[in-house]
Amino acid sequence: MSAETTTERVLRLLALLQRRPSWTASELATELAVTDRSVRRDIERLRALGYPVHAHSGVGGGYQLGAGTRLPPLLLDDDEAIATAVSLRLAAGGTVAGAGESALRVLAKLDQVMPPRLRAEVRAVHGATDTLLGPGIEIDADVLLTLARACRDAVRVRFHYTGRGGGVGGGGDLPERTVEPVRMVATSRRWYLMAWDVDRADWRTFRLDRMDQVTATTWRFRPREHPDPVAHVQRAVTEAPYRHRARVRLRAQPDQVRALVPPQVGRIEEDPGDAQDWCVLVVGGDDLTWLAARIAGLGFDAEILEPPELREAARQLAHRLTSMTTLPERTGHR
Repeated sequence: MSAETTTERVLRLLALLQRRPSWTASELATELAVTDRSVRRDIERLRALGYPVHAHSGVGGGYQLGAGTRLPPLLLDDDEAIATAVSLRLAAGGTVAGAGESALRVLAKLDQVMPPRLRAEVRAVHGATDTLLGPGIEIDADVLLTLARACRDAVRVRFHYTGRGGGVGGGGDLPERTVEPVRMVATSRRWYLMAWDVDRADWRTFRLDRMDQVTATTWRFRPREHPDPVAHVQRAVTEAPYRHRARVRLRAQPDQVRALVPPQVGRIEEDPGDAQDWCVLVVGGDDLTWLAARIAGLGFDAEILEPPELREAARQLAHRLTSMTTLPERTGHR
């Protein structure tokens, strides 16, 4: 077997080890169309190059690529390379502080080594795409990494939190929070952390841009059963921050409403009457008239379920809109 063929096979082996956490020798041999003995020799070649490949015996054992002193080459197939390049371009205008410049550097490296056919596809996507940047809030990359590692390693985190009113801890809240983090959830404008608040013994949602002095402790915790992070955060950001919560039946398919209402603005529920052409929109707001106008602006037949005060606000809004369609008689003119 030639050295060139051996090198190609070793690179394929490295790519397989990067694809999933653990492989048995038989599985690798099947993927590479070689014997188990050849797999063991190629594993030793990777180790000689400085890439730690751990071997675990027994039931469920196998080979696993570990963390070494240097970053191994990342091997991507065509679809992965295109997806990575497009994602890096979006990251260049993202909400993580400092990520834009890093993303551009990585994108330049990736573009340099890409085959011409893939480079053409990526540039076609770039040329057909514009990014509309909203009033997003930048997040310190160190905070993001600290929380990500804490979620992965199941360790408690301490931080100071600025509440909605602007004060540390949110008015009468404790100035320092200790939480057991579960998952971060990103919307188009902000990042949120869903975590178990140790002092309040309840699930809470925290905005990352309101965190300060974020520190991972050495206290490991046993993960507990938790609600769905995306649904929990969506409920928190669409209802909790507002004075009023509205539930409205709309004569529309859920996908039609989702196309008009972003997930950080409102959430969709199944119709309690089990009607196929109806769904329920739950949305929050500080002003009932504003809520009525936004719901009417969706363009669907609607039935207000709650609160009752929203019906009165809708009636007053309808009266004002009707008045706008008629010209008042001007005194002194005939």
